[in-house]
Amino acid sequence: MRTTLFALAAATLFAGAAQAAPAQYAIDPTHTFATFEISHFGAAVNRGRFDKKEGAVQLDKAAKTGKVEITFDTTSVNTGTAAFDKHLQSADLFDAAKHPTMKFVSDKFVFNGDKVSAVEGQLTLLGKTAPLTLKANQFACYDSPMLKREVCGGDFEATIDRTQWGMNYGVEWGFAKNVRLVVNVEAVKQ
Repeated sequence: MRTTLFALAAATLFAGAAQAAPAQYAIDPTHTFATFEISHFGAAVNRGRFDKKEGAVQLDKAAKTGKVEITFDTTSVNTGTAAFDKHLQSADLFDAAKHPTMKFVSDKFVFNGDKVSAVEGQLTLLGKTAPLTLKANQFACYDSPMLKREVCGGDFEATIDRTQWGMNYGVEWGFAKNVRLVVNVEAVKQ
């Protein structure tokens, strides 16, 4: 009887621990985009995005914790204009030959109730790493009717000073230092 009670208690404890484990999610590249916007002499706004990306998210909604790692391929920058894309990839800006990726890594999710309100982490760009907080404009998890799995995602944004990562091109001519980043992420539970 004592062995049975011990086994039952151990099984209950193990089951509880298994339920408390964070869920693993894979970034869905068809619903994940990083776009950027920078003022062009106050007259217009230049916009672009990165077409190739990959990553993973770990989320524990009950404990209100999470981790994320997303890598963006800087050689896939896309503005819709080939000549501008080539200049963005050059040593003047993203230096894609030397730094073919930029990466955001976080192990701190900020919650407001049950919703993620921000993700605090580190952005590595041009070989330099600095803090970056992405504020959530919206966040939700849902059961995908097509995938038959849970999907979590959100729309996040931040404004950075690009010179913090050594991207100084054009500053002396009056090009803006501040760049608005918008990151739309959806990740599928594994």
